[in-house]
Amino acid sequence: MTKSSAPTDLGAAGRRVLDIEARALQELVPRIGSEFAHACQLCLDCTGRVVVTGMGKSGHIAGKIAATLASTGTPAFFVHPGEANHGDLGMITRDDVVIALSNSGETTEVLTLLPLLKRLDVQLISLTGKVDSTLGAASDVALDLSISEEACPLNLAPTTSTTVALAMGDALAVALLEARGFTAEDFALSHPGGALGRKLLLRVSDLMHTGDEIPVVSEQTSLSDGLLEMTGKGLGMTGVCATDGTLLGVFTDGDLRRTLDQGSDIRGVSMADVMTTGGKTATPDMLAAEAVHILEQHKISALLVVDDENKVVGALNIHDLFRAGVM
Repeated sequence: MTKSSAPTDLGAAGRRVLDIEARALQELVPRIGSEFAHACQLCLDCTGRVVVTGMGKSGHIAGKIAATLASTGTPAFFVHPGEANHGDLGMITRDDVVIALSNSGETTEVLTLLPLLKRLDVQLISLTGKVDSTLGAASDVALDLSISEEACPLNLAPTTSTTVALAMGDALAVALLEARGFTAEDFALSHPGGALGRKLLLRVSDLMHTGDEIPVVSEQTSLSDGLLEMTGKGLGMTGVCATDGTLLGVFTDGDLRRTLDQGSDIRGVSMADVMTTGGKTATPDMLAAEAVHILEQHKISALLVVDDENKVVGALNIHDLFRAGVM
């Protein structure tokens, strides 16, 4: 067993790996052309599912590609080629498209699948480092993932080759996502759990205060009474509305500080004199994550919620978003 390397040597090794893999990814860019577009079209035209397969390290990458496709609007799943040869081939139908990963293009377990795929007339896309291999030659589309070297100093362990395969899988998934017009709402439907699901599914209407909980006063209300409304509702602001409920402006803690700095007599001014005209608002159907973006972008802590006629229908602040797990 060799002695431990110095930290500087370890750092140099890590940087070398990243340099090698970064160069390989750059070399991949010019290969995104007609063959890539053909592969995407086969997936878009597929009436079944995209079946992704690969053995060993390629199998791990294939599993991730299948998961990414499935979560971005392309129904997909992973089939282990070894298991496929012992019964799981029944998972593949005539309506499917198969994406097979093999750096050498000669992986025995993957090649064993070829006769059945041809009998079923299943479209085959290969991601391989050798497009002139047995797998590449049998494919309807062979995407070239050839590399000049693995990042492993022995040039043996799959490192660079798996990185470019993963990147190509991401390129396919995102291109298909854009072609399908896949939206944030679509993404949310396949990610309902956890923080991601909350960010993409929760809307402002799910979190906002309504009815008597909304801090709102008229433009003629005195500043002192406006402060009582703001303090009583506990959202750090109050809306200022016309008699028909249309929002005219907002009054916040910041407006109060500015008013006091100007030496104004809080007993002699109305809310119309001290409010911020207009103010930032949200709509009930807006994603809660969008409301977070507005708060962060404008460095504010609360929002009034208005309808299509600019009438106040709700209010929420940063604490409501924190409690909902959106921030």
